[in-house]
Amino acid sequence: MTLREDLHNTPYDAPVRCTDRSFLDRCPPRIAEIFRYWDGLRGDRRMPRRSDFDPARVVHHLPNILLVDVEGSDDRGWPVLRYRVVGTEECLLRGQDPTGRLVSDAYFGPSLESVMSTYGMVYREGSFLYELIEFMTDNGLWHSEFGLLMPFSEDGSSVSQILVYSQSSDFEADD
Repeated sequence: MTLREDLHNTPYDAPVRCTDRSFLDRCPPRIAEIFRYWDGLRGDRRMPRRSDFDPARVVHHLPNILLVDVEGSDDRGWPVLRYRVVGTEECLLRGQDPTGRLVSDAYFGPSLESVMSTYGMVYREGSFLYELIEFMTDNGLWHSEFGLLMPFSEDGSSVSQILVYSQSSDFEADD
C-alpha cells in the first residue's frame, strides 16, 4: 500500500505515520536527504547529540527546520516543548514566528492532541517518526505536509531536543 492509499483510508485529522525506514522509498527527496544526514550522525547510537548537528552542512534545509527543546513533562505525561529555532518557511506558513513559545501554545497542526501525540511518540521512544498530515489551518486553508521528527539526546537515553523537518505536500485529495 502506498502512502497515498494509506491517506485515503485514514480519517483526515489522523496522520499517516511511519517509524521505520520504509518511508524512504516513498518520501520526498529532501526528507530522505535530511534523514540520511541525521541517521549518519547517530551512527550506532539511538540518537545523536545536538552538538553533532552542523547547520552549515544542511543550509538549503534550514528554512524548513524547527528545533524544539524538551523541558520535562506535564501532569498528563506530555512533554513540555518549546520552539528554539523556527525556519523562515515555517514562519511564513504559520503567519508568525513561534520561536521561544511553548508548542502547546503555538502548534501548527490538526489539533493540540494530534501534535502532542506525534511529539510524544518521538519523546517516549527516542526514535524518528515520519508522517503525512492534512488539516484546516486557522485561516481556513487546507494544508498537507510531510513531516520528519528526529530526536537528539545529550545523555544517550533521554530526548533533549527534537529536530523537525517539514515539507508541504503537492498531494491532491479526491473529492
